[in-house]
Amino acid sequence: MPKFAANLSMLFTEEEFLDRFEAAAKAGFKGVEYLFPYDYPASEIKARLDAHGLTQVLHNLPAGDWAAGERGIACHPDRVEEFRAGVEQAIDYATALGCRQVNCLAGIQPQGVSQEQARQTLIDNLRYAADKLEAAGILLLAEPINTRDIPGFFLNRTDQALALFETVGSANLKLQYDIYHMQIMEGDLAPTIEANLAQIAHVQLADNPGRHEPGTGEIHYPFLFAHLDRLGYDGWIGCEYKPATTTREGLGWLDSVR
Repeated sequence: MPKFAANLSMLFTEEEFLDRFEAAAKAGFKGVEYLFPYDYPASEIKARLDAHGLTQVLHNLPAGDWAAGERGIACHPDRVEEFRAGVEQAIDYATALGCRQVNCLAGIQPQGVSQEQARQTLIDNLRYAADKLEAAGILLLAEPINTRDIPGFFLNRTDQALALFETVGSANLKLQYDIYHMQIMEGDLAPTIEANLAQIAHVQLADNPGRHEPGTGEIHYPFLFAHLDRLGYDGWIGCEYKPATTTREGLGWLDSVR
C-alpha cells in the first residue's frame, strides 16, 4: 500500500500550524507536506518533525503573494529575480528540514503576457531551479492544476507538463501528479499514471467533486491505490483534501486501506 503524507495546509486545521505535526503523527501519518514553511523558522519546524518521527515529504517554492491570490510566479517575465531568490530560500529550508523534493507552482498567466512568452519564462525558470536544486541534492517537481479552481493557471495538463519538461532537458525535474486536478482536466487517470510513471515523483489526492477525502466522490480510490501498487510506485501520496467535516472524523478511508 502506498505511503500517505498529511498535507498540513489542509488537514488538522482545527489546530495551529505547528501543532498539526503532533496531530498527524497521532493519526498514524509518517510523513507531512504543506504549501509553504516560510512563515516559521526552519528550526521550529525541524523540532516538530523530530519530536514526532515525521518525514518532511514536500513543500513548494515561494509563490508570490498567496493571500492576494497569486498562485506562483514562475511564468511571470517581470519577476525572474524574485523567483531565483525564492529558489535559494527553498533550498535553505529544504536542507534544514531534510526535504528531498520541492514543487514549483507555475502561476497564473499574467495579463498582457503572451502564451509563448509565459512558456519561455517558465522553461528558463525551471531550468535554473532544477540546476540549483540538483546541486543541493533536492528534486524539483512541477504540478499541473485545474483551471476551474484556479482560472488562468498556466500549467494544467499532463501532456503539456511533460512536453515542457522535455524542453527544459533536466533529469532533476519530475511531475507532481495530483489525482484531483487531473480528474477535472483530463480524466483517464489509471492509464495516464501507468504511461508516465517514470516521470511521476509525487502523487496527491482528493476526491471530486468537492475536493474532500477519498470515498466522498466519483474517483474509485481503492482501485487506484491497488493500481499504484501493481505499477511499483514507491513514492509518497500527499493527502491534499478539504475534510468534509473534521480531519479526524474523515480518516475512515485511511484506516480501511492501511
